Amino acid sequence: MAEWNAFYHNEDEDEEQEEGEQTSGDYKVTGRDSLVFLVDASKEMFIKGEDGELSNFDMTMQVVRSVYTTKIISSYRDLIALVFYGTEQSKNPRNSFKHVYVYHDLDEPGATRVRDLDALLGDKGEKLAAETMGSGETSLGDALWCCANLYSDIKYRLSHKRLMIFTCRDDPHGGNSTKDRQAHTKARDLKETGVMIDLMHLMKPGGFDVSLYFRDIVSPAEDESELGLQLKPCDKLDDLRKRVLAKEQKKRSLARIKLILDEGINMAVGLYATAVTARKPGAVKLYRETNEQVRSKTRTFQTQTGSLLLPSEIKKAQVYGKKKIVMERDEVDAIKKFDDPGLYLIGFKPMEKLKLHHHIRPAIFLYPEDDQVKGSACLFSALLKKCSEKNVFAVCRCTPRRNIPPRFVALVPQKEEVDDGKVQTKPPGFNVIFLPYADDIRNLDIPHCPIASPIQVNKMKEIVSKLRFKYRSDAFENPVIQQHYRNLEALALDMVAPEETDDLIMPKVEQMDIRLGPLIDEFKNMVYPFNYNPDVKPAAKRKTDDGGGSEKKPKVEVSEEELKNHMKNGTIGKLTVPLLKDACKQFGIRVAGSKKQELIDALVAHLGS
Repeated sequence: MAEWNAFYHNEDEDEEQEEGEQTSGDYKVTGRDSLVFLVDASKEMFIKGEDGELSNFDMTMQVVRSVYTTKIISSYRDLIALVFYGTEQSKNPRNSFKHVYVYHDLDEPGATRVRDLDALLGDKGEKLAAETMGSGETSLGDALWCCANLYSDIKYRLSHKRLMIFTCRDDPHGGNSTKDRQAHTKARDLKETGVMIDLMHLMKPGGFDVSLYFRDIVSPAEDESELGLQLKPCDKLDDLRKRVLAKEQKKRSLARIKLILDEGINMAVGLYATAVTARKPGAVKLYRETNEQVRSKTRTFQTQTGSLLLPSEIKKAQVYGKKKIVMERDEVDAIKKFDDPGLYLIGFKPMEKLKLHHHIRPAIFLYPEDDQVKGSACLFSALLKKCSEKNVFAVCRCTPRRNIPPRFVALVPQKEEVDDGKVQTKPPGFNVIFLPYADDIRNLDIPHCPIASPIQVNKMKEIVSKLRFKYRSDAFENPVIQQHYRNLEALALDMVAPEETDDLIMPKVEQMDIRLGPLIDEFKNMVYPFNYNPDVKPAAKRKTDDGGGSEKKPKVEVSEEELKNHMKNGTIGKLTVPLLKDACKQFGIRVAGSKKQELIDALVAHLGS
């Protein structure tokens, strides 16, 4: 019989998942993601910009390489392919399509593929591409057909299929209606099989007109923020890299639940994590002889006979009052369940009622899911608008998944923000702030410290104002993680030494000294004694003349009346274990153990008799 740990830990639900399966909210997203880069290899792609700027081909190859390396780090089981169209040479399965060159078929990214891409970078890379593939006629329809065959040859279950077209030609067929019609047909077939087609159009002289040809090729925008991106061409490497990474990143919700405003008034919403702590991947166990990954399995045996126990033979137990309460698995599941998943509206509060200390864990983001319940986006938009106008937040009871205890949350409205280029920087929606229960708030004994004088406070205000800067979280990378992946990259690519990483979180002492000037010395003279040196340890305290050590702290005793008041108010649990032990000795109570609950039970039994 297994010991049951409280707090709803689902240790018995670690079932074997299919390869590539991920748990997301109250549903499972199974399969792998796939991405096909379809790159135009025409002569126009190799033309360099003014003042020695990168050609569109070189810019594309750098972005593709960055995606490869990112995939190796974040999700190495995903599949990536690189296909060139408009080439002179042909290389594809069964060589069925002319002027289509499959450089990498749909497979997991690896060090060998990254080295292949390194060979296509720079002037040498462009020369190698011209020698290997060349530039010839263009048939986008054949290229899309070839990509469809790549998808059909995959035996894995694919959860997300995306195809990105990189080109600087807005009319690739030069008005050939037959080729145009064939390309539109194959694009429609791909979209019907669940493939998202994105256009990464690059700058060319005279501008790029999406409506001329590609409007019916690409998939419709997934949200309003992408409408402007589909019309604006890229002319810089950073812009192209940001656009590709934004498209490539998975937009998976933690959970899809209902926001219930009143009886019969529901809307479908999704919970999204906008920021997740980046960690180094865990170690993988390998079989030392073959280097294959080892999969571990857990079996439960009976301690006396050594026989294997089936899941139906295992029960749960909880010790309560020195008794072992045995429960069946169905009873445990019933205890864990509080409510069906959902957000239940309780009311509204003015924004000034929400304090900083109410944030007990990272917030998540709430966005409507119109494909689940029609009209959710309209109702959600109306609620968001009114909460923003009245400067209030909504208080809800949140149960994100089954077998999860409910929490009170605050839905804080967030308006949409765009930059100068009309690109969305903040989406419209609600930030879900998890509110504390009464048990979560602690009363701290703040130590008494000397109070600073008004002169010292004003001097520190000057220092703070001099050191202020605009903080952006995306400007600081974790140096430990960055160095870890640089080392792995160097090992995988047989580099002589890993690339150096800049530790951006180190303070810039020289610039700070220049900004502050004499302020820091003036503040030190105000606060610290003369000749104070923080690097020198304080001298040890001398013993007293009588040879004794430092004075012991006086014992704090709790009277019988105080204990009874604690019992009456239900606060006896806040007393420390030493105080409870002293109280038991004071009243002559013998306690077998030294645990806090045993001491409390003994005192309650003595004082209640």
